[in-house]
Amino acid sequence: MYIRRTTIKSRKDGKQYYTYRLVQSERTAKGVSQHTLINLGTAFSLPRDQWPELSSRIQEIISGQQSFFKISEEIEELAQNYAARIIHAQHKNKAENNKPDYREVDVDSLEMFRPRSVSCEHVALEAFVFLKLGEELKALGFNGPQLAAATGTIIGRMCQPGSELATHYWLQNVSGLGELIDYDFNKINLYKMYKISDQLLNNKEAIENHLYLQEKNLFEFQETITLYDLTNTYFEGSSKANKLGKRGHSKEKRSDCPLVTLALVLDSSGFPKRSKVFEGNVSEPSTLKKMIVGLERKNLSQELFKPSKATIVMDAGIATEDNIKWLRENSYPYIVVSRKHHREFNEDEAVVVKQDNDCTVKVQKIIDSENDEVLLYCHSTKREKKEQAINDRFTIRFEKAVSKLESGLHKKGCLKKYDKVLEKIGRLKQQYSKAAKHYKIEVSKNEKNGNAVKILWTRQTLADTKDSLPGVYCLRTTHMEFDEATLWHTYTMLTDLEAVFRSLKSELGMRPVFHQITKRVTGHIFISVIAYHLIHSIRYRLKKTGINSSWSDLRKQLAGQSRVTASMQCRNDNVMHVRKSTRPELRQQKIYSALGLCPLPGRTIKTTIKKNKSSAITKILKK
Repeated sequence: MYIRRTTIKSRKDGKQYYTYRLVQSERTAKGVSQHTLINLGTAFSLPRDQWPELSSRIQEIISGQQSFFKISEEIEELAQNYAARIIHAQHKNKAENNKPDYREVDVDSLEMFRPRSVSCEHVALEAFVFLKLGEELKALGFNGPQLAAATGTIIGRMCQPGSELATHYWLQNVSGLGELIDYDFNKINLYKMYKISDQLLNNKEAIENHLYLQEKNLFEFQETITLYDLTNTYFEGSSKANKLGKRGHSKEKRSDCPLVTLALVLDSSGFPKRSKVFEGNVSEPSTLKKMIVGLERKNLSQELFKPSKATIVMDAGIATEDNIKWLRENSYPYIVVSRKHHREFNEDEAVVVKQDNDCTVKVQKIIDSENDEVLLYCHSTKREKKEQAINDRFTIRFEKAVSKLESGLHKKGCLKKYDKVLEKIGRLKQQYSKAAKHYKIEVSKNEKNGNAVKILWTRQTLADTKDSLPGVYCLRTTHMEFDEATLWHTYTMLTDLEAVFRSLKSELGMRPVFHQITKRVTGHIFISVIAYHLIHSIRYRLKKTGINSSWSDLRKQLAGQSRVTASMQCRNDNVMHVRKSTRPELRQQKIYSALGLCPLPGRTIKTTIKKNKSSAITKILKK
């Protein structure tokens, strides 16, 4: 066994380049013959003087022998990878049968090596196939290697969220996904991972349309509600080459970094309909029209969005008067959180829509005939406690600060000058603005020495406001026919959208972004959106079986199952290699059963290295 370098001339420009192969020599009746075991490619960069050491170590691994010499980490890693490929290639040339296979082996020679994770990959790949994403990518022109790279990129984002660089390492050194799809990810360099991100982004609209239509047909849900919201994420670097990178208000408190904004439209079942990346400083209200109009496009004569049926649900940040006017003009029904400051709530006219040990929610329905709207005033006991606690905290701090200022008027060394006291009160009002707006403060002045002599403050909370009615919020809707419970439960679907954003940012590696080019930033985020489609389809099915875990919890439960190679010496000196998946734990089996999956991902691969072949190779190496 040795490494051969071959010179090849390019057909395009005539330039020469080298390719490398691992070659085996065998003695036959006609003499010594040679054949290629594996192709090492053009990127093989190990120095020539280390080739014999690598060849020897590969032979030791496939022959089940221990190395008597110290091997560098680089050579050991290469040898393990190449040996696994050789064993797999030799197995593929042998016929399979289901007969019992009994061998006499030396138990002490048993070795277990090359562990690769497969459990999370197994579940993610099933969702990939279930939504027919591979078929769609093929139809869009993805060839074999591109399809494998896309599969690895998307499933990598699901199982080990991170950058394309991190995914590339994970596919080559940690994951057994390549064995599940019968593709060697060591053939893919990092540049191809970035290029596949570009290719996915170039087909963004077709991929999103396909996924949503598949989800709609498979799960048979009706398009009655559309949820819309947006969030932003930060990325490291100066972002000079990223046109979307802008400074703005960061929802992760990272306003020191450039931001980009992701807008999502979901249906009431939580499946994304459409996504778009905007500038980091975009105004939330200005994005609505762009997103909703885009949903009116058709795909293969099937409507993705029917404005006569779907209700738009939004929070107060997007529900401006201009947006509500636009929704009315275009016949979109809506349920939105009111921006108006007026609040009212009559408990005697309210209806209970939720009641448990933690919270009671009552709602009062009022018809606004002037605007053809229903106003739904909602009171939540849990929300009231939260708001009251916040108000009390700031109120106590504000009153304590004013009281301290007032007591210092008659103490030596404290602030006394009238103008300075007014200035200090102004700063306190700014610091505790939520509490200060409820107070009227008067300062008495001594005209002789110009000092403040007394500070009086009285609380004057405005009636029919959020502050006078803690825990009360208002919803606006055009659905005059809906009852109180239906309206409130429809609005609470917005919490699903918030859960999506949390999943994208914390579970799917959308934050932070390290790319500096616009298309790469957008592509990175789009991969997370595709991954979310697959994850939500998994969780949607699991919920029907009583499994309500988040994706991060599901990943923890699935962790631990691996594919390993067991190597053992037989009585006849042959070496037997068996590669298969470990038996799943009960927690993993429960998830597999709920999804109808085989508990042992991948095939069992058995390869025998025969004694006569090993002896021939050993003799050649000695020469």
